[in-house]
Amino acid sequence: MIEEMRLRDLGVIAEATLTIGPGFTAITGETGAGKTMVVTGLGLLLGQRADSGAVRAGAPQASVDGVWIVPESGPVVERVHEAGGDVEPLGDGRAELLVGRSVTSEGRSRASVGGRAAPAGVLADLADQLVVVHGQSDQLRLRSGAAQRDALDRSGGASIAAASTAYQDAYARARSVARELDVLTGDRDVRAAEAEHLRSAIAEIEQVAPTPGEDAELSQRAERLANAEDLRSAAAIAHTALSGDGDEPDVGVLLAETRRALERVHDPALEALAAETADLGYRVADLAQSLATYLADLDETGPHELAAVEERRAALGDLARTHGSLEAALALLETGSARLAELEDDDDRITRLAAERDAAASALDSAAAALTAARTTEAERLGAAVTEELRALAMPDARVVIQVTPGTESAAGRDDVAILLAPHPGSEPRAVAKGASGGELSRVMLAIEVVIAATDPVPTFVFDEVDAGIGGAAAIEVGRRLARLARSSQVIAVTHLAQVAAFAGNHLSVVKASDGSVTASDVRVLEGADREAEMARLLSGMPDSEAALTHARELLGLRTQPD
Repeated sequence: MIEEMRLRDLGVIAEATLTIGPGFTAITGETGAGKTMVVTGLGLLLGQRADSGAVRAGAPQASVDGVWIVPESGPVVERVHEAGGDVEPLGDGRAELLVGRSVTSEGRSRASVGGRAAPAGVLADLADQLVVVHGQSDQLRLRSGAAQRDALDRSGGASIAAASTAYQDAYARARSVARELDVLTGDRDVRAAEAEHLRSAIAEIEQVAPTPGEDAELSQRAERLANAEDLRSAAAIAHTALSGDGDEPDVGVLLAETRRALERVHDPALEALAAETADLGYRVADLAQSLATYLADLDETGPHELAAVEERRAALGDLARTHGSLEAALALLETGSARLAELEDDDDRITRLAAERDAAASALDSAAAALTAARTTEAERLGAAVTEELRALAMPDARVVIQVTPGTESAAGRDDVAILLAPHPGSEPRAVAKGASGGELSRVMLAIEVVIAATDPVPTFVFDEVDAGIGGAAAIEVGRRLARLARSSQVIAVTHLAQVAAFAGNHLSVVKASDGSVTASDVRVLEGADREAEMARLLSGMPDSEAALTHARELLGLRTQPD
């Protein structure tokens, strides 16, 4: 519930603080005083679209701040935490949530949730959990089939919610399978061409049978074979220098003589050098052997090997040009086989999907029938309950029938829901969209909310002049029902009827003042004589009329009487 709301430079309201609290709060005021700005400000806090036209003339921006009392845990607090904000625990299972919204005269908007900046969408998410707003536009919305179906579903509570969830799951499954089957059957020629292309490409790659890095290895091999004579000459000279086979002394012989010379004398330093010389001799012998092996390998190569290497490089080059690189060809060989197997399985998959489609359609039929049955049962109960409620709203002969008929299939089901009203005995029920006046529609909507509140309670209801078009005894009963609704929910009503305001436990008045150049409005809490005077003004336009004051006191006395 909303505990407090602060408005600044919003419409004709320069600055005002509304202390609302639990129960039923009525907001009244003179025409043009800006009482609707209260609802406008609340709409901003609930994430509705920001309009620069709401900024007070001459002010750079308008701002609205609200203090909500919410459960200390649950979806509201979870969403606040997701947005980076926090709440202030109150120690009794409740917490205080601060939200704010500002809009500049250029139309830029900013929002804050729990002390952190957040998108306006977060406010809209919280609104779904916090409040239901009813205004003149909401009465018009009640004329739509979708709104009437939503009202029925809300009334059904858990039973319709479970059936609706099962239907939505079955609907999503049926749509998914049908889409997949349509793709397979609709793109069969395209998929067949893709399979043929993959089959040819894979056969070509498998015929060449490349290995990772083979192109780089062959490049090095080809360069070596092309320079074989130069390589052989260099290796032979080096081998001769190390191991002899020539007229000049080789390195091995010279190292052996050096070692023997050092070993003839006894000196620790020379002995160490003799050991190093011996090690060099071994290493020279190993190097000479490696060169001999290298020369032997070169002797085994010939022009035919170079031709074979170049032929292999050409085959790999063709693959690389076709596929972009040798790595891409190898990747296609790895992934393309799986894709080809999938494409070649099309006929079997179509058969399987057709069976799945039939099973999903059957499951959807069952889920739709269950949802229709749940709605039909609830429609009878809700129609009877709303009819009973209308008797107490000065429509004693009215009868409400909620009709559930087959409709176009959608994610919401296969049902069309229509709220029908027979306002008089003997009259045939007609759709409220066609047969209900504004006042009748107001009372039907209020009766529905009172009944639904028993199964789907909402923390806060806001009614913006939903009592338009009614008066007298009907207005008294509307006020009485708003007070009853306030037993389980917070109710805020902007009204122009004293009969409605009389039942509020908290009465706020939006008062207009002008200094001749600037018009501003303020919000006051009315009690005692001030409230009686406001009630008299609402009744007769004369706040000091004794007759109106007497009537006002009489109306205020109704609030303390039992239902």
